[in-house]
Amino acid sequence: MGWLALDEGYEISLVEGKVAVRRPEGRQLKALPKALRDHPEVDRLRRLAEWLERHEAACAAQVDTWMVSSLPVPTELLARVWPDGAWQAALRDLAVVPDDDPDEVGFLRDATPGGELKVVNLDGETVRLSPRTVTLPHPVLLPDLDDVREFAAELDITQRVEQIHRPTWAKPADLEPAATEVRDYAGGVFPTRFGLAARATGLGYRVSGGYATCKVRDSGRAVEAAVWIGEPYWDDETATGALNWHDEDGRAVRLGEVGPVAWSEGMRMAAALYAGRRIEEGGDEA
Repeated sequence: MGWLALDEGYEISLVEGKVAVRRPEGRQLKALPKALRDHPEVDRLRRLAEWLERHEAACAAQVDTWMVSSLPVPTELLARVWPDGAWQAALRDLAVVPDDDPDEVGFLRDATPGGELKVVNLDGETVRLSPRTVTLPHPVLLPDLDDVREFAAELDITQRVEQIHRPTWAKPADLEPAATEVRDYAGGVFPTRFGLAARATGLGYRVSGGYATCKVRDSGRAVEAAVWIGEPYWDDETATGALNWHDEDGRAVRLGEVGPVAWSEGMRMAAALYAGRRIEEGGDEA
């Protein structure tokens, strides 16, 4: 944005999300002068910066939801939001799959007002697509994911929303189909339940009752992965518990019925929580 002149002999603007001040001759100051700290225009810029930060986070969260749930996104919608810098940052370079050609995977580079998408396909060619909808596939659904990751590295692709390099877990073929819980990441000890809950919310997960949870729509079915983190209001030492999945009615889902995206996202949450556990000196840090 441009610079706003103040009567006090300064100019202010937002630079990299923060209020910046300069003299009219162009010299930018390292700190906000005392005379401007309570200035109405400075306060207005601060509130704008806070709103922009929330907007950027909301855009990224929505795109992440589309990706995790493999929801079809109208191309027209992408074209409408693309001029917004926050939306563009969240969407740019994500892998997309058009509904009219599921084999045509490409990295999104542009969305025109006319509803046309410009993507770089896996042959390194820039092509234009005009599908009615696209999906932003979860990486566990992409065939030859290692090759896609290698190609993305060659293109020096950086994604605002973690997709291509998102950690994934494949469901083992030898698990007990009727079982309903996984204990791979159970037993991670934390000094307090509050600390474990804070880690969960800091990672973007919801804490409800004694569980950290994340919702996923997999193969058209909504499920919720949940990891036990301890009784609410328990102030003493606690540990991560088992991971399980529930349907929309709260019924436990058998492991054999958990879809690939729900499995991967549930394991990702459990692993991320477990990674913050207390490590005793000389203990296992794996």
